[in-house]
Parts: sequence; structure tokens; C-alpha cells
Amino acid sequence: MTKITLKHLRYFEAVALHRHFGHAAEACAISQPALSVQIKELEQILQTTLFERGTRNTSLTSFGAEFAPRARAILQGVDELQDMARAAKQGIVGRLRIGIIPTIAPYLLPDIITKLMRTNPDIDIQVRETLTSHLINELADGRIDAAIVALPVSEPAFTEVALFEEKFVLVRPEADRDKPTPDRARLTEMKLLLLEEGHCFRDQALSFCDIQSDKAREALDASSLSTLVQMVGAGIGVTLIPEIAVAVETQSARVAVCSFPEPQPTRTVGMIWRKTNPLSAKLLGIADLIRAA
Repeated sequence: MTKITLKHLRYFEAVALHRHFGHAAEACAISQPALSVQIKELEQILQTTLFERGTRNTSLTSFGAEFAPRARAILQGVDELQDMARAAKQGIVGRLRIGIIPTIAPYLLPDIITKLMRTNPDIDIQVRETLTSHLINELADGRIDAAIVALPVSEPAFTEVALFEEKFVLVRPEADRDKPTPDRARLTEMKLLLLEEGHCFRDQALSFCDIQSDKAREALDASSLSTLVQMVGAGIGVTLIPEIAVAVETQSARVAVCSFPEPQPTRTVGMIWRKTNPLSAKLLGIADLIRAA
């Protein structure tokens, strides 16, 4: 009798995550027909259907929804056994899956990856860039090893380590360079351009400006800091960006950058991982390396 294998479970998890056989196959680096064969074989072993296959999307059956967390727990246990073996070795060997939010990734990643690969030549770094809420879920499920986010996250199951604190600066059109820096009250009257819903930096900017997130405002919501800065350069409004992004994002835009008077808006950037992760000691070392970067 054919038995369930880890390969079956990993392919099942990929389809359950992506809700699409083609995208799941791409994530697993195999052909879609090969993945479909494995899922069909798993369904035959279980003698039940795991997915409802539609023309546009794929969804879990009721049994598939019950099966998914058990499959994830098994895969997470296997990953932790491998992590235990890696933790026993000198340096970091093999796969390291790091998540990072978009308002940090382009500005910090080059230095981090360069230093990690220089000090750990046998490391295989896999980067996942997405929103904080997604990273928290993926970290809890064991799909990534650690994440670099804005603190606090306040999840009891995670270790939080602060890396650095940075200020927010105001970006406004070049023509406004010599004008006084607006205070919070004045900012609420200006056309403030923000990142779209879901970005923690959006919430931090709104909090500093004392603007309710659900308050109707005439503004542009963008998916990146780069878009916001270019729109400011075009004279559409003003925006806030973190200091770490200034050198990259303002070099090709006709904008002026200024700091706010005290108390200045800031955020704490940190690294989080599961407290149960066997690589905890090595992740602390990586946190030290990132501080140096």
C-alpha cells in the first residue's frame, strides 16, 4: 500500500497556500502535471478529495481544510529537526528563510546578504518581501525562519530583538525647500500621500499626523515609497518616508527633504522569530550582524 510521504505533504501545502496549481508548481520548482500527479496520488491514498478545482481558482474541501493544519504541523516538526542539526554546526549552513517588509527591504538587504554570505559561505538565503501581517502568519506556520519588521509585534510566541531606531522625514516639492517645516496640525491640512492599506508605515505616519485611518481624505495610496516620492516630485502632495530610504528614493526626484522638530516621529526596526526555533542562538548572531550593517 502506498503511504503518505513528505513530498505529498509539501506539494499539498503549496497548493493550499497558493490556491492555484500553476503557481504552486512554480513555487516548488516542478512542472504543473508532476504536481497534479502527486496531489491526485495523495487523494487516492486518503480516498477523499482535498481540493475543489475550479476554472479560475482552487479551494480546499472541508476535509482539506481539516487536513491542512495537521500537514503543516508535521512539516514544521521535520523542519525543526533539520534546524536542530544545523544549529549544532559552526556558522550557518543550508537554507535561511528571512522575511522583510517592503519599507526596509531595498535599503537594508544588499548589506545584510553580502555580510551573511561572506561570513557563512555555505548559507542559502531565501528572502520573502511582504507585509507584516503576512510575515507574522508565515513565521508562526514555520514557512520562514525570521522576519525583519517594525516593532513591537507583541506576539507571545515570538522573540523580538531591536536592531535600530530611525526617524521619519518629510518629503515635499523642491519649490517648498525654503518654507518652514509644517507641524502636525499643518500636515493634516496638506495633501499627504501614503502607502496603501496594510503597510505598517502607513499606520505609523497617520498616527504621527493624528489622522484616523478611516477618515475620508483626498490622497494617493501607493504600493511603494518610490512611487510616493516621484508623485511628490510631480507636485501632487507631500509624504513621509523613513530615513533609511532617503538616499535611494530621492536621488532622481525633484524633492526637498527636511526633519521634523522634536519630538520627531520614529520607528524601531527589529528582528523576530519563534521562541521554539532551534536556530535562536544563531539568529541572535545574525541580529548583531544586521546592527553592524
